[in-house]
Amino acid sequence: MTYSLGEVIETLFGADLPFEIRAYDGSRAGRVGSPYVVTLRNQRAVRYLATAPGEMGFARAYVMGDLDVEGIDKGDPYDFLKGVLGDFSGTLKVRRPTAAQLREIVKAVGPGAFNPPPIPSVESAPTWRRMLEGLRHSRRRDADAIQHHYDVGNEFYELVLGPSMTYTCAAYPSADATLEEAQAHKYDLVCRKLGLQPGMRLLDVGSGWGGMVRHAVQHYGVTALGVTLSREQATWAQERIKTERLDDRAEVRHLDYRDVTETDFDAISSIGLTEHIGVKNYPAYFQFLYAKVRPGGRMLNHCITRPDTTSPALERAGFINRYVFPDGELTGVGKIVEVMQNTGFEIRHVEDLREHYARTTRAWAQNLSANWDECVRLAGEPIAKVWGLYLTGSSLGFERNNIQLHQVLGQKLDDQGVADYPLRPDFG
Repeated sequence: MTYSLGEVIETLFGADLPFEIRAYDGSRAGRVGSPYVVTLRNQRAVRYLATAPGEMGFARAYVMGDLDVEGIDKGDPYDFLKGVLGDFSGTLKVRRPTAAQLREIVKAVGPGAFNPPPIPSVESAPTWRRMLEGLRHSRRRDADAIQHHYDVGNEFYELVLGPSMTYTCAAYPSADATLEEAQAHKYDLVCRKLGLQPGMRLLDVGSGWGGMVRHAVQHYGVTALGVTLSREQATWAQERIKTERLDDRAEVRHLDYRDVTETDFDAISSIGLTEHIGVKNYPAYFQFLYAKVRPGGRMLNHCITRPDTTSPALERAGFINRYVFPDGELTGVGKIVEVMQNTGFEIRHVEDLREHYARTTRAWAQNLSANWDECVRLAGEPIAKVWGLYLTGSSLGFERNNIQLHQVLGQKLDDQGVADYPLRPDFG
């Protein structure tokens, strides 16, 4: 007798799955009555799972609508994935079938199940294929990667990020602070770490929608220049700058940071850019910024990091690389400190905001869910689903210390090794 799909699943994963699975052949597996029900709607769902076991197969089937998860809030699978990745991890290990069982499994799913279906249109090409578009982190390829992620549409980002339009880790001053309060506190923290004073000149690389530029100009009296590779971000930022009547001292350009010609800035902020430039390019990156800041000036680098410096910097086949940040690379904070020091910066302060980013991404996911129907209308359901998976997975990753977020403050000394810096940090 040929196995049902439910029997195939229980053969591979056991009968004690902590959630229920319903297959298109009418069979079931797992815990009947669970608040979470995973539905395999067609054979393509099986093909995605069979040809890319793990997160990629699940993501492809879910994004394409071939796999549904009942019991989750709109677009927010946080509780489900938290259970699957945590308490459920021991029960989701594949069991090796016997030869007889394997024959029945192949008959049940059919030989076509092992024929890879087309990848979803919202998934970027694998790394080897993107090499045809230029070397990794060439100017063209960097611009393409940024557009893949950031040019979803400003209206979409307004719904997910909230009024601050800030797409970087917030810094929560208290456990009950709102996302908007935490984003304002983050910008203020960066300003204080940089020691900004009225009349100073700030360069903000990877400026996004201009939040850092506007905050520094409004609250610290500086003149600020921001640059971003996203045309949509630059357009939105310039409109907001004009609305707030800051255009005499604030500017956000659609520009590669390497094309900034001005120099002798009093301070430089890099918030959420280092993840995109490639670890091998760190020396050139920090050397460029070192040359742009005056002696005595400070530079703050804020980016996602790994808990170590030994893991591969680039995950070539993972969900994040294929769906969210093509060509993104992460390494440990030690590598960033090392390169900044070798460039000439004196390292003044290092801070891990890991728990803050867990809160930030969780708040974004809740915004996405609360505005789900409108987000789907603006970006399409596949992209909205990708964002739900991405924000949820990121929040869990920060909670579990799989990824971190570090701010590293460096200072360029003068020829005598002297710079104005307080005996004790004055930024709290």
